[in-house]
Amino acid sequence: MQTSKPVTKPTKQRKMLFQAPDHIRHKHFAASLSPELRASHRVKALPVRSGDTIRIMRGDHKGFEGKVTRIDKGKYRIYVEGLTREKVDGTTIFVPIHPSKVMITNLNLEDKWRKQILERKRKTHEIIEAVTEKPRPKEVETKEALEEKASKTKPKRRKKKVTKKPAEKKVEEKPKKRKRAKKARKKETGETRKEEKPKAKKTTARRKTTTKTKGGK
Repeated sequence: MQTSKPVTKPTKQRKMLFQAPDHIRHKHFAASLSPELRASHRVKALPVRSGDTIRIMRGDHKGFEGKVTRIDKGKYRIYVEGLTREKVDGTTIFVPIHPSKVMITNLNLEDKWRKQILERKRKTHEIIEAVTEKPRPKEVETKEALEEKASKTKPKRRKKKVTKKPAEKKVEEKPKKRKRAKKARKKETGETRKEEKPKAKKTTARRKTTTKTKGGK
């Protein structure tokens, strides 16, 4: 499936806004509901329609409250009853207001389709709240079961008090005299060897010497 990238260029954003089809333009007329309507219908915002009473929240006419007489979808403006101004030639005209600066205080529920939309949104909101508030039943059971098993099978172990042993006094050992021990070992080995095999004296063979005589005698 091909994913659409968000448009960041201002010229393209304006083009998308002013060349939008009618069903998307209707969504751009959404305005927030008053706290009383929000509590009763469980809805945060709805598109403004003619017949709704609104209160202006921002701008030069802040705090003005009146009924919507006309909606201009081409220019994204609404016109409120009683909110007018005089032109230079003396004629009075309605002041156009953007729907984002408005809060709906009373809804026009003559249309049955609008009632159905409100009921559908209220039900979905209640379902979402119920899911978020209540944890899953499986998770609760597993947690309780684990806690019970842990309490039954594994009793709490008490930590044993560690008693420190008294430090043993180190006895200073005198260094052994190695030279004397080596000499004694040598004596012992020599005596044992003599006892086992007495050594025979080696005889050196003398050479027979011939006496030389004068004149070959």
